[in-house]
Amino acid sequence: MKPRLAVGCWWRAQPVPSNSGRRGSRLCGGLALCWRECEAGAALHLEMQWQWMEKVFLWKSILTFRVSLLVCTAENLSAQATCPDITVTQQLLKEGFHRDLLTKVELGAGDEAIGSCTVAIKEHLPTGLYVDPYELASLQQHNLTEALMFPDTVDVESPEYLATDLAIVVYMKSDPQCARCFKAMLPVHCRYHRPTEDDGEALSLLKSPEILIHCHKSFPSVECWKYSEVEAPCSVRNRHICHWNNVKYKPVNKEVILQVPVGLKQHGALVCAVTFLTTVLCSGLVLAAVYKYGHFSLVHCSE
Repeated sequence: MKPRLAVGCWWRAQPVPSNSGRRGSRLCGGLALCWRECEAGAALHLEMQWQWMEKVFLWKSILTFRVSLLVCTAENLSAQATCPDITVTQQLLKEGFHRDLLTKVELGAGDEAIGSCTVAIKEHLPTGLYVDPYELASLQQHNLTEALMFPDTVDVESPEYLATDLAIVVYMKSDPQCARCFKAMLPVHCRYHRPTEDDGEALSLLKSPEILIHCHKSFPSVECWKYSEVEAPCSVRNRHICHWNNVKYKPVNKEVILQVPVGLKQHGALVCAVTFLTTVLCSGLVLAAVYKYGHFSLVHCSE
């Protein structure tokens, strides 16, 4: 662009032969016209340079963004590939109103520092379930189950429609059959529900527990797990507050659902009649046995 403009300006600056003899005026006019064309050409050249620079900057920005995105994606995929999953399995044992909830947690990490970690589960029991505090105290004395309830007082006679939710932290023990596994057993009991009209069954949904991990030493697996920090007692014997990692995990089975048998409303009159007759019959038998086999004596009290 520049060389062509220069050649054009030089050509117009050459003296032009004229019969009128006004050679100087033509030369000045040619120079003025050449200067205006040079200015216009320079402005056009500058505008084209700016457009070219903008395009280059735009392509550089797009290229930098794509490279950064590829690097971040590769890092995330690498972290997901190397980060072990935490799996949780829950299973209900026994039948009827009195069950045992078995929970197993597998950290999936082979680090030696995992032995310095304490694992606990936080269960949120619905109103249809409860834990007997006296039974729990007996299990803790025999070092079978260690747990803390919130609130610590539970009305074991309250029906489902008058009870409140219960949160319980269960401190897990190492599984001797698996180096990176922990397990805990929690006895749970079903409450009595209201009678229903058409179905003799009620459902109690047990939500997925929270997995809490507290480590005295750091190891690489903790860094890649997604977690949030929470506060909870360090142990049953040490009620001081510790900082736990509430980690995300992969449940093996779905939420646990308990089927609780309930009575039917249309059977109310029959149940009341049978209960009344049974009470009268048993009371009569007790009075007859006392009258037949009992020994009575009158004692006179002297002043």
